[in-house]
Amino acid sequence: MIGHELRQAAEDGRDADAEPARRTWLAAGGHPAPARAGASPTPAPPRLRALAARLLDDLAALPSPLAPDEPHSWEAIRATWPQSSTPPGGPGARPARQVAPGAPGPGPGPTRNPAAPPAGYAARLEAAWTGRAVGCLLGKPVEKLPLHGIRTLARAAGNWPLDDWFTARRVPPEVLAAYPWNRRSAPTSLAENIDGMPEDDDLNYPLLGLLLLQRHGKGFTTADVARLWLDELPAGRTFTAERVAYRNLLHGLEPPLTATHHNPFREWIGALIRADVHGWTNPGDPAAAAAQAYRDAVLTHTANGLYAALFVAAATATAAGGRADVHTALRSGLDFVPPRSRLAEAVRFGIRAAGEDTDFDRVVDRLHARYGHCHWVHAVPNTALIAAALTHADGDFTRSVCRAVSGGWDTDSNGATAGALAALVSGEVPHRWSAPLKNRLATTVPGFDGIGFDALAHLTAQEAARS
Repeated sequence: MIGHELRQAAEDGRDADAEPARRTWLAAGGHPAPARAGASPTPAPPRLRALAARLLDDLAALPSPLAPDEPHSWEAIRATWPQSSTPPGGPGARPARQVAPGAPGPGPGPTRNPAAPPAGYAARLEAAWTGRAVGCLLGKPVEKLPLHGIRTLARAAGNWPLDDWFTARRVPPEVLAAYPWNRRSAPTSLAENIDGMPEDDDLNYPLLGLLLLQRHGKGFTTADVARLWLDELPAGRTFTAERVAYRNLLHGLEPPLTATHHNPFREWIGALIRADVHGWTNPGDPAAAAAQAYRDAVLTHTANGLYAALFVAAATATAAGGRADVHTALRSGLDFVPPRSRLAEAVRFGIRAAGEDTDFDRVVDRLHARYGHCHWVHAVPNTALIAAALTHADGDFTRSVCRAVSGGWDTDSNGATAGALAALVSGEVPHRWSAPLKNRLATTVPGFDGIGFDALAHLTAQEAARS
């Protein structure tokens, strides 16, 4: 965690002030952050754990010079929006609960009566759920692999530019030895093994979001999200920022401390993968979708981790209205991101790069040259890649998911988000992609194991129609 916090300090401008902590940590025998994993391969001894706790507190006290352009509070974030995007009214529809000093109240809540979902909306939601699963499954076997490894595996199978499921067929053993598939995912996600949609956190969190809305409606609070996780989300199904926040809840900390206390992953991609359901349930109302996404995301994330969720939720809500193409949806999503933040700059760069080059490999190379210093799960590079893939694919589902996955970094999450938005815009997923999933989703989220995407669409449409 110290290694990851030092890396975060380098990304948000605290690196010079963090140097004494770095020297202290390395001199005591501590290690830098692991390149591909969230955790070190072996546990730290007690003396290093005690030192780490102190250094994490010291690092958290260092102010970021980027803070004026990257606000955390709802009011400050909303103040950066264009006036046309700002919803009327004040925060929250429910009275504030008693919370610890410094913790947020219910946060921004519904501010207008929702419009009726567009005609045929359930069918488009079924496409969106299915598209999310397809994109996730496509990216699962190559998650954590470097970009060169992804390209090498696909080329060896005659599947480059990527246009189909990954497969081990025809791939030479020496290539498989050099670039092994994700060991947990390959048995269920290679073309020769797919039999329904296996469990993945990129689907678990939308399911939890749906369950949250069923229980609490659109006026849910961050405390409701926390309680739902403790009740229904197995701790072993959480990772990075979500796992730290879960641990903080068990230690008795309240939001927003759950996102900031000893949490070096607070700007990673976890909040983004929870955002789709907030857009799906607010069709045509990106401001309301962003408000919901904020109350969800603030449990675990800050700054660019938050903004990624707002971007996806608002873009999805715009697409859900039924009158926007993918480019309009992406522009709408950017309206809800502080314009001088690193995430806004990265999304603009990704969209611009995709519009300037017909060869998507070159677009990806530009993204990796610019953002390769970030961890592969960080929100900034991954959101930029999602925006670039959707822009370059121009609304086509297959090209959207294949470009998102072929760009590397967090392949299954990027494929899931791109697939959901592209399918929502087009209203369909090609049969060759949907058929292997057999309209069946595995999950440990209670009440949903084995459910079909058609049933999920019906349940989501019900929540979209609720006030």
